[in-house]
Amino acid sequence: MEKYEVVIGLEVHAGLSTKTKIFCGCGTKFGAEPNSEVCPVCLGLPGVLPVLNKEVVKYAVRAAIAFNCHINLYNKFDRKNYYYPDLPKNYQISQNYFPIAVDGYVEIFIDGEKKRLRINNIHMEEDAGKNLHSEDTGLHDASLVDFNRTGVPLLEIVTEPDMRSLQEVEKFMTALRNVLLYIDVCDCRMEEGSLRFEANVSLRPIGEHQLRQRVEMKNLNSFKMVLKALKYEIERQGKLLMEGGEVAQETRLWDDKEGKTYLMRSKEEAHDYRYFPEPDLVPVIIDEGFIDRIRSSLPELPSAKLERFCGEYGLPPYDAEVLTSDRLLSGFYEGVVNIFPDAKTVSNWVMGELLAILNEEGVDIENCRISPGRFAELLEFLKGGKINALSAKNVLREMFHSGKDAREIIEEKGISQISDEESIKEIILKVISENPGPVADFRKGKKKTLGYLVGQVMKATGGRANPEVTNKLLVKALEDSGGEV
Repeated sequence: MEKYEVVIGLEVHAGLSTKTKIFCGCGTKFGAEPNSEVCPVCLGLPGVLPVLNKEVVKYAVRAAIAFNCHINLYNKFDRKNYYYPDLPKNYQISQNYFPIAVDGYVEIFIDGEKKRLRINNIHMEEDAGKNLHSEDTGLHDASLVDFNRTGVPLLEIVTEPDMRSLQEVEKFMTALRNVLLYIDVCDCRMEEGSLRFEANVSLRPIGEHQLRQRVEMKNLNSFKMVLKALKYEIERQGKLLMEGGEVAQETRLWDDKEGKTYLMRSKEEAHDYRYFPEPDLVPVIIDEGFIDRIRSSLPELPSAKLERFCGEYGLPPYDAEVLTSDRLLSGFYEGVVNIFPDAKTVSNWVMGELLAILNEEGVDIENCRISPGRFAELLEFLKGGKINALSAKNVLREMFHSGKDAREIIEEKGISQISDEESIKEIILKVISENPGPVADFRKGKKKTLGYLVGQVMKATGGRANPEVTNKLLVKALEDSGGEV
């Protein structure tokens, strides 16, 4: 593999969060009774005519702006012809010749360096239904079709083959999902099929610029699946090339149970979709005013917020990337910083302790019971010496589970940090008298015993002694042969 460079491009299908379908008034709610959200239009019955949902165009323009695309003021729909049991019309209404947006990009950070990954086009189309096979239906050797998803609006986002590693693919998918969530056009619930991927991958000798035969992998329904399928396919193609073979241009499917790809169809068997202009829909003409109004309604996007966090708060790119990965998380962070203006300390605690608790409990920041104000109050207590870091971590967990504020928990549990020097001196003298061996070792130059003695002070105070004060007073006492503090 040291001889070859990986070339990867993605096709992303994002189901839009509109209340109704793209060409009819049927609902789009996931999980409805099979074939209950259908009508003659989305079932493709004779004599019906599609009517474009204006909200779909708005969502498409929002995405086009967010992904830095050129928006085509003139765009139209085409018929993509193919047969499949869950496609009742035997064609899909899509955009092939005049998509709504072209020439965009997504920026990612790789090893601290910014890289721009290009988007070839974004186009609107309708989704197909869903086939349920024997293993899902309980019926022997039989399949069922649920047409509820037929006609749900999709954005297909097609990248250029700009990705050169699995790390870049993962960064791109994460950045793309974050943008879609920020602008409220897709809920990105991959377990419900609202964000799906197809990956194109090829290998070429390092230094060569010409693209080689690529393999397309379809129906990848999670980030993990995309990465596993690409890893397998890169290794398969690499082994084939090293043995003197050639990679055939073909479409393959990923078998998650077997952990490998298998042939779906070869280039010779590839479908001719016979695109032609959709005769039942007029062209979509977009004016600049429409675009400007949508642009003004967009929130601050992740890339802009990341740069602002680095500049305004002095955060390293990694911190800013994590904190801006979720719009609500970034809002929570700024809410805390507005009250407790130590940006890096807040970043450390949000990224470390808070996210660890949320991940353990399977809760997102939206449903966190700790408000920015209460979080800031906890950090104030820590900074002011009322509690130490260990106690602060325990208090934060109690705040999460009980909904109480830090002050109430500290008072209830009696865990205020002891910073009074006279109180700590008494405990230190007691520890020194009870541990003559470690004390003698320290005075002989074995400085590591200090940690043991500090631990004994902490044990005696239930972890409440101020560590900084404890260390200072203990060292002073140990270095004084008379044992005075």
